[in-house]
Amino acid sequence: MTTPPTDNAGVRVFPPALYAAPLLSGVLLDRVWPLPIPARGVTAPLGAALLAAGVGLAAPGAASFRHSGTPLNPTRPAATLVTTGPYRLTRNPIYVGMATTYAGVTLLAGTWWPVAFLPLAVLAVDRLVIAKEEPYLRRRFGSAYDEYCARVRRWL
Repeated sequence: MTTPPTDNAGVRVFPPALYAAPLLSGVLLDRVWPLPIPARGVTAPLGAALLAAGVGLAAPGAASFRHSGTPLNPTRPAATLVTTGPYRLTRNPIYVGMATTYAGVTLLAGTWWPVAFLPLAVLAVDRLVIAKEEPYLRRRFGSAYDEYCARVRRWL
């Protein structure tokens, strides 16, 4: 039986945009009102490490989706419940990875403005994406999803 294309989480926003828009806004705001992060000798290497960690979490999460045949795009129907790879540690490794990448880029950019906007980005992902994905996955996969939620935290 084929899943109808209308069977999806109802997410209307491309999740990476919820991180990219505030990050870019913060960097642009810094050009008008500079708010530099001091101690570049420490923050730049820390930023590089966070960037690497974020990509190191998000990329395997995306690969797990591709390997399982489930589309990354939340406007498409979920084919399977992915619980392997980084999904054993967090139910949202791609979103956690994007937030970590965001923090790393912010430290590399050397401005506090995007740091101020990061909680808004995480809140937007939680409310506009995860809050729609979780009920959808519960409907789609039933008790298997409930059991997965009992074993694995939403964030970390």
